Amino acid sequence: MAFSPDDISTITKILQQLELFKNLNEQDHAEIIKHITLEYFPKDHVVFHEGDAGDCFYIIKHGMARVFHEAPNQVEEKEVAMFGDGDFFGEMALISDKPRNATVKTVEESEIFKLKKDDFIQLVSSDPNMASRISTEFLNRLKTNMREEQN
Repeated sequence: MAFSPDDISTITKILQQLELFKNLNEQDHAEIIKHITLEYFPKDHVVFHEGDAGDCFYIIKHGMARVFHEAPNQVEEKEVAMFGDGDFFGEMALISDKPRNATVKTVEESEIFKLKKDDFIQLVSSDPNMASRISTEFLNRLKTNMREEQN
């Protein structure tokens, strides 16, 4: 899927804000964007549940999503945040194997950009130049996660 110049600009601005991506150049960002997809979610769709495996990073193109901690009865749910156009969530899934720490649900029809963890890891693994530009913090977290998986 080809994105509009506005979409590319939005995604690039978000990537530049994130610690993981801020040291990357324009070409690196373009490569990452090639692996991003755009998905439509109807109102009240659960994007992921608290406790699910973290396998994607999300950027809201248009819409709103509510972040909350689930409770046995909905009266006790604790709202954490509301995200709207241009907001992002789930970025720690790219470097961590920890389960999601909250539930995210759309509160209106939403278009959301999505980067799968597997695609990101494959991209970084296959491009040593990009990997070398990713922050030291990311590389240290990735090494720690890989060691934990092997144990």
